[in-house]
Amino acid sequence: MAGKITSAGEFMEKVNAFRISRILLTAHELRIATLLAVKGRTSSELAKEIQADPRATDRFLNALVALGLLDKKGGVFFNTPFSSKFLVESSPAYLGGLTHAVGLWRTWNTLTEAVLTGTTVANQPSIGDRGDSWLEGFIAAMHARAGQEAIEVADVLDLKKVKKILDVGGGSGAFCFEFVRRIQGATAVVFDLPGVVPITQGYIERAGMTSSVTTLAGDYLVNDFGHGYDLVFISAVVHINSPGENLRLIRKAAEALNPGGQVVIRDHVMSEDRTQPETGAIFALNMLVGTLHGDTYTENEMREWMEQSGLTKILRKETAGGASLMIGRKK
Repeated sequence: MAGKITSAGEFMEKVNAFRISRILLTAHELRIATLLAVKGRTSSELAKEIQADPRATDRFLNALVALGLLDKKGGVFFNTPFSSKFLVESSPAYLGGLTHAVGLWRTWNTLTEAVLTGTTVANQPSIGDRGDSWLEGFIAAMHARAGQEAIEVADVLDLKKVKKILDVGGGSGAFCFEFVRRIQGATAVVFDLPGVVPITQGYIERAGMTSSVTTLAGDYLVNDFGHGYDLVFISAVVHINSPGENLRLIRKAAEALNPGGQVVIRDHVMSEDRTQPETGAIFALNMLVGTLHGDTYTENEMREWMEQSGLTKILRKETAGGASLMIGRKK
C-alpha cells in the first residue's frame, strides 16, 4: 500500500484514482484487447463490433492510448505488448481475475450506505448463486494470487507427518497442489460449494493432479468434512464469516483431524486495535460492503476459536511474502 497521506495533492490523487480504475475495468468488460488480438481496427470498426456509439468509442480508445494500453497509428488502434500478454483472453498470462474486480467496483460503490447501516446493502446473491461467469472470474482471481503464495506457505509449515489434507473453501486447489507435490504419497480433498467444484476439477485436470487431489461439495458450516485428516487448511475463509460462524467452522475442522493433526488459518491477522496491517483494515471494509457478517479478525480472536475447539500449541507464523498463518494442533 502507499502509506499515509501527507499532502492535499496526494489526497486528491487518491480521490481521483477511481477514474483510471473504471477505464481499465470497462476495457476488460468490452474485451478491447481480445478484439484487437489479430489485427488493428479503427474506432468506428470497433464501435460496430461492440455495438457502441462511435464517438464515445473513439474517445475511450484514445484514453487507453494515453494510459499506454493501446497504440494508435494513422487512426488505427493496436494492442501494446503488455495488453497482448495480459489482457487477451487466449494468452496464458491473461488476467481473468479482472472480472472479479468488476464485481468489487459495484459493491464498493455502496460503502457509505454500508457504514450507515452496519452491513452490506449491495443485495448480492449468495456466492453459489452468482452464476458461472462470476464464479469463474472469482476463482481465476484467487488462483492467480495463490501460486507463489502456496510455495511460501508450504515453506513455513511442518508437513513431515502430513498424508491427508483437507482444503476448506479451496477454490482452484492451488494450495493443495503445492502441498501434495512436496509430500510423497499424500492426498488432498478440496471442499467447496457445489457450483465451484466443477471449476476446481478443471484446475485439477490441468495441473495433472487427478490421482492425488479430489473434491467434495458442500457448505462448510453445514456439511460433514469426513475424518482422518492430518492438515485442515482454511485460506481466505474466516473473513467471510461472523465470529460465531468461525467458531463452528474451527470446531468442525478440529473434529476432522487425526490426533496430532493441525488446523491452519491463512488470513489477515489484525493488531488488537484493528489498524494494522493496512491491507487488513481496508479489507474489513471489503467484507462490510460485500457480506452480511464478514470482517477481519485479531490474533487473540483466532486463538480463542482454536482453544474453544480443543486445539493446543497455537502459534502464529509469517511467510516470506507477508501472509499470516495461525496454527493449532489436536491433542
